[in-house]
Parts: sequence; structure tokens; C-alpha cells
Amino acid sequence: METFKNRGRGMLQRSRVVDSREGESYPAHRPERPQVKRVFHDPKNKECSEWGMYYPEASGSKQSPIDLISNDAIYDPSLAERPLKFHYSTSRETEVLNNGYTLVVFPRPKQVDSGLRIESIGRSVLYGGPLTDTAEYDLSEIRFHWGRDCDRGSEHLINHKAFPMEIQFVHWNSRLYSSIEEAVGGRHGITIVAMFGQIGREHSGLRIVADALEDVLYKGRQKTLSGPFNTSTFLPDPALWDYWTYEGSLTTPPCSENVTWIVLRYPLMMSLNQMENFRRLCTFVKGDHPHPGDDGFMADNFRPPQPLNGRVVRASFQS
Repeated sequence: METFKNRGRGMLQRSRVVDSREGESYPAHRPERPQVKRVFHDPKNKECSEWGMYYPEASGSKQSPIDLISNDAIYDPSLAERPLKFHYSTSRETEVLNNGYTLVVFPRPKQVDSGLRIESIGRSVLYGGPLTDTAEYDLSEIRFHWGRDCDRGSEHLINHKAFPMEIQFVHWNSRLYSSIEEAVGGRHGITIVAMFGQIGREHSGLRIVADALEDVLYKGRQKTLSGPFNTSTFLPDPALWDYWTYEGSLTTPPCSENVTWIVLRYPLMMSLNQMENFRRLCTFVKGDHPHPGDDGFMADNFRPPQPLNGRVVRASFQS
């Protein structure tokens, strides 16, 4: 899967960018498009059970997602003593991409040329909670996973129960690493905050993304949101930031481990119409056709739960 990055502080890198309309490459000189880096990969086979054939890390002992059993989670009072802190800034150049497997949103900080280097202004940063004392994790992207029906869709389960959607906020440790590419697989490199999506009333913060989906119906389509976007609008009230945490992996190839997961207890409420907008996305390029036996609609794009293998799940709250 393709991901837009030029996050290394003070670094301006040249790369080749993929034209989302025709799949052609061209030198990275268009200012209106961010640079493309490959952190997540397009699965060579969408059958998750076969990923280990192509990505050895997918067969590791600390894979994600998992089935979180609330009674087995260990309450850790130190998590409540050091609360999570989300310092999310407003992005005015937010990209939305249909990569054929899922929908990805890239909130980008403003890039300012100081004359000596390119500086990122208005970073979105996560710290606190289970993260090391000095760590700062920069928000890189937001990924969505959902089901064809409302009885499934989330990657993590709670007491064997799935939710219609899971939203994942992917962060990388900017204190230890110069880019997300370097952080993937590294110790304390990646933290992902997961939030479940549940059907209820319309969610105003999700509206700007849901309204843009008509323009990215087909694989490879990319759109810049027309207005300001702040990821914090997805989050519940701070009083509802109860969570579970454990050590796991990316849930899509390359399935690298050394990922700290923070799974929020309370879901984001969204309307059925907003959910259906996601289900209308397509897994194929416009003008192409879906594979035989596949209706071509993007859904059930979740990895099933992986064995816990003795890992400890901690909770910031008492059951």
C-alpha cells in the first residue's frame, strides 16, 4: 500500500510519485501532491492466511490484531497516572487515497522553507500512556477497515465481538527515527491508536471524509480535502479515553512487529449512510473489471485475529 511521506525533520527527499489516475510515474516535482513512500504494501494475495508466503514477518509470534478478552486484561494503574495526550493540529492539505485495499487519510503538517531546511509546522503528536517518557509519536496516516455487513468489519475483537468498522491512527517515533520508513519494525518505532466504529447518529467529524468518497471510488484515486481537517474530531471526550494496550504488529503487509497498540474502549458513532459510503468504494481501477467471482466493492478488508502467544494485555481502567 502506498503512503505519502516526507516526515523526516529537516529532510526534503526526492522520489518518484505514482499518478493516481493512470498508474504512471513521474519525477516528484508537483507541489500540489505529496511524495509517495512505501511503508504498507499491496497484499500479493488478499487471503490473509497466505501473507506469510510473501512477508515472513506475517508469521511472527506477536502479530495483530487480536481478540481482546476484557477479563484477561491486567489493570495497570500507572497508565491512568500518565494519561494519553493527543496534540493534533489542523491540516489544510489532507489527502484521501483509495489504494484498492482500504481507504487512507494523510493529514499533512504545513511545510515551511526556513532557508536552511524544510520545517514541519503544526505537527500532530501523541505521547503519554504506555509510551516511553521521552517519546513523541507523529501522526502519519489514518486507515479504515470495515465489513460488508454490520456484524463484522473491525480487525480487533472485544470478547469475540466485532464492530462494523475500525479506524487506525498510525504514529511513528520522531524522537528515535528520522522517518516512518526507518521506524517500521524498529524498537519503540510505531504506535497505532485504534477506535471502533459503531452505527448510530451521524458523526460530524467524519462528514468531511465521507463526503469525499465519491471522488475516490476507484483504486488509485486520490483527492485533497476541500476544507481544514483535524483528527481530534474523531476522538471521544477525554473522560472516555479508557483503553487496552499490548505489543503487536502492523495488520497489513509487511506485518512488521514492534508496534504498540492502544485500543480505545469507546467507539465512534457514525450513521448507516456514512458507513454505506465506504462500502461503495471499489477495489479496481476505473475502466477495469473486478476479478471473477468478486463484485469489486471494498469490504471485509480486515485481518482475522492472531494468536496471543502469551502476550500481556494491559488496561487503563478497572473492569
